[in-house]
Amino acid sequence: MRTLWYQAPGTAIVVSVSEPRIAPVSVPTTPDSPSARVPSSSPALSPLGLTTVLLGAALPFLDFFIVNVALPTIDHDLDAGPALLEMVVGGYGVAYAVLLVLGGRLGDMAGRRRLFLWGTAAFGVTSVACGLAPDAWTLVAARIAQGAAAALMLPQVLATIQATTRGEQRTRALSWYSGTAGVVSAVGQVLGGVLVSVDVLGTGWRSIFLINAPIAAVALFLAVRSVPETRSENPTRVDGRGTVLLSLTLVSLLIPLTEGRSTGWPLWSWLLLATFPVAAVAFVLVERREERAGRTPLVPPSLLRVPSVRDGLAVIVPFSVGWGGFMFVLAVALQEGLRLGPLAAGAALVPMCATFLIGSLAGPRLASRFGRRLVTAGAVVQGLGLLTVGATFWFGWDGLGALGLAPGLAVQGLGQGLLMPITMRLVLSEVPVAHAGVGGGVLVTTQQAFMALGVATLGSLFLSLAPGVGMREGLAITLGVQLVLVVITAGLSLRLPRTVA
Repeated sequence: MRTLWYQAPGTAIVVSVSEPRIAPVSVPTTPDSPSARVPSSSPALSPLGLTTVLLGAALPFLDFFIVNVALPTIDHDLDAGPALLEMVVGGYGVAYAVLLVLGGRLGDMAGRRRLFLWGTAAFGVTSVACGLAPDAWTLVAARIAQGAAAALMLPQVLATIQATTRGEQRTRALSWYSGTAGVVSAVGQVLGGVLVSVDVLGTGWRSIFLINAPIAAVALFLAVRSVPETRSENPTRVDGRGTVLLSLTLVSLLIPLTEGRSTGWPLWSWLLLATFPVAAVAFVLVERREERAGRTPLVPPSLLRVPSVRDGLAVIVPFSVGWGGFMFVLAVALQEGLRLGPLAAGAALVPMCATFLIGSLAGPRLASRFGRRLVTAGAVVQGLGLLTVGATFWFGWDGLGALGLAPGLAVQGLGQGLLMPITMRLVLSEVPVAHAGVGGGVLVTTQQAFMALGVATLGSLFLSLAPGVGMREGLAITLGVQLVLVVITAGLSLRLPRTVA
């Protein structure tokens, strides 16, 4: 059985952040601490400016999905092998997750518009490098650089929206920001299948990367004219020790989870995993010491002590583990189990993405009426959709096509659209504008790390069960484990604030 990687959509799905409030905790009063406020006279974001930053945000989302359908073709063309194929996907994801918080902090310091421009330009250049790669190792290196460029650019989108919008305008902007992920996830899968099938000008799989260049160029052209510059009023130095320790923490977790299975879990993978808890504890201690000394750490511990941030991230963790594992397992089941082609496998996700978009856009109005109950209801609806998908696979495995999964995936997508955006709204509701980049970076880093964990755990469980008990049976067990995670998500949602400001 071929091992396929399928990254989870919505690396950063956020809606409706309320007006920043001072966190109800004791926070050092350094100029750039979480209690710092910025003037309300920030430049306004025009509709064209919002369209521009959403266009930029679409690039990293697009690249998560567009590459997966081309992996078999890349393998055939470059003789990559399973380990290098996983590095083509995993190298992007690791670099992206490791550098997100730093990218947010740099935007707070040097200017979010400036970092958006640099990151978008770098993303376009590295995409061309991916498209022209002569061998697999060069492609891996270019993908790592592409992930770093995404981490530089994407946090500026959320931070710019937070810093330049107020009230209903912010609610609408962040709802569209959330919806972008659902739309692009469908477009990326289908577009990847089309480009590989059409073989544009004989470029084959290379066109899936080269197409990013003109999109990046348009975003750059528009950003220069329409995106206002914002930054923290009291920029501080980069926390060098915190940056190194956070990078080591995430690398020591994500690299072995990404590469360990395909390489047979060699000694280095276990050594890295053993390094993870040591690096994590060291990171926490250093960040606490930095804040007590009146300096500005990379991730202010006081930010994580805010109840809405802490409880919201607790909900995001099991959701992300289950979501990452589900999308990986679904990709394998569709392409290896049901023998669907890449175009059909991508098209199967369209109902889920459409209902996610509907749920995310309806969420702000529903949240003002139902509060945290909307998050709990979203988890319940997601669970019902997951049960429907599992039953469809179990009872209709023989002859099941992409359309057969539409009802269950549509219900599941609606539940996710109701749950996730409002949860992220709560996480960011007490993050001051001065920390907009850091708050967004922490949020997306949490998603990325635990989606990788989901791929490694649920994906490995499925792939180990399938050869012995059969793919249908292995899929049923794996979906049952994810259903437990959905129940945990629903339980943790009861700790969220009752009302959504």
